[in-house]
Amino acid sequence: MPGMEAQQRRISARVSAITESATLAVDAKAKAMRAAGRPVIGFGAGEPDFATPGYIVDAARRACDEPRFYKYTPTPGLPELRAAIAAKTARDSGFEVEPSQVLVTNGGKQAVYQAFATLLDPGDEALLPTPHWTTYPEAITLAGGTPVPVLTDESTGYLTSVEQLERHRTARTKLLVFVSPSNPTGAVYPPDLVAEIGRWAARNGIWVVTDEIYEHLVYGDATFTSIPVAAPEITDRCVVLNGVAKTYAMTGWRVGWMIGPADVITAATNLQSHATSNVCNIAQAAALAAVSGDLSAVAQMRTAFDRRRQRMTAMLNEMPGVVCPLPEGAFYCYPSVKGLLGRELGGQRIESSAQLAEIVLEQAEVAVVPGEAFGTPGYFRLSAALADADLEEGLTRLGKLLATAY
Repeated sequence: MPGMEAQQRRISARVSAITESATLAVDAKAKAMRAAGRPVIGFGAGEPDFATPGYIVDAARRACDEPRFYKYTPTPGLPELRAAIAAKTARDSGFEVEPSQVLVTNGGKQAVYQAFATLLDPGDEALLPTPHWTTYPEAITLAGGTPVPVLTDESTGYLTSVEQLERHRTARTKLLVFVSPSNPTGAVYPPDLVAEIGRWAARNGIWVVTDEIYEHLVYGDATFTSIPVAAPEITDRCVVLNGVAKTYAMTGWRVGWMIGPADVITAATNLQSHATSNVCNIAQAAALAAVSGDLSAVAQMRTAFDRRRQRMTAMLNEMPGVVCPLPEGAFYCYPSVKGLLGRELGGQRIESSAQLAEIVLEQAEVAVVPGEAFGTPGYFRLSAALADADLEEGLTRLGKLLATAY
C-alpha cells in the first residue's frame, strides 16, 4: 500500500538521490590508506598544499578577542566584509556592485546550492557544460531543477559554443552554469567567447550562474574574463559565485559568497537565515584580511601551480593510452584515458575509467578521480595542488603501471 510504503521509507527520495562527492570520497579513501601505513599519493582533492598566509591567520587570532564576534551577526555577512568583497570584485574583475548585493556563505558550496534553490522551480532546466564539477548537478537536482549536460571534449579544449548551447535550449531552459577557469578541465574561455555567450543568454532571457572561484589561477596567455563585464546586458540575470578557498589556500575556513541582483540576494538571505544564519565570525574576519590584502601570496602559489601543471601535462602525455591538453587555468589536469579501455591491467580487463581508477589506487597507490564523477567517462582528473616531489613520484608510479597494459 502507498501509505505503508511512505511510513517505511527512512530517507526521503530527494536526499536518497544524492550521491557522495566523488572528489571527497577519493580523498578520504586515500587518507584512510595512508593511515593504515600505505604510501598513497593523492591527486584527488582540489586543495592547495600551501598554508593560509600568516597575515590572514593573525587577523583570525585578533578576532577571537573581540566580544562582538561572540554573538550572532547579520545573516548576509559582516558589513565590513560585504563592502570589502564588493571592492575586491571591482578591483579583480571590473564588476561594480554594491555591498548590499553580496551574501557571505559557508563556503562556495552553500553559495552554489542557494543560487540554484533561489532561481529554479520544478521543471526548470539548467544548461551545464560538461565535464562539470561534481556538485553542480546534485545541487541543481536538489533545488528541483533538471541539469542538461552540454558535452565538450579535448578536441575543443573543453570549451562549449553558442551553437552547442542553442541546440540544448528549450522552452524550459532557465539558466546556464558558466565556469571559467574550469574545474575539472582547467579550460579558460577567451574574452570574445565569454562576451558571445553572455549576449546569447541575455537575448534568450536565460540566467547565468557563474563560478569565479579560480579567477586568479590563469597561466600563459590566458586571461580571466567575468561574464557580466564582458556582456553587461546579462547583469540583471547574473549571479556570481566566489570565495577565499582556492585563491588564499583557505579551504577549511569555509567562506564563500554570492553576488547578484537585489531581489535574488534578499531571497537567498532569507533561505540562509533558516539554514545556517551567519558564517562563523572568526572565519569572516580572516576572509576580510584576505580580500582586503594584496595578491603577493597568490602570485607565489600561482607560480608553483604553473610549474606543476606543465610538468604534469608533459608526464601524462608520455604515458601510453593517455592524452592530456595543457590546462590554462585552475590547478587540474583532465587527461583522456580512453586509449586504455579494453586493455588488460593487473589481470583485469579495463571496462571503464572508474574501474581503472580503482586499479591504480590498489596497485600503484595513487589516488585519482575518474571522469564518471564529472559527467564524462573515459577521463581522469588529477590535482596539481600537491608538493612537486609527490607529483613526480605519483606520476612515475602511474606511468609504470599503465605501461604494463601495452
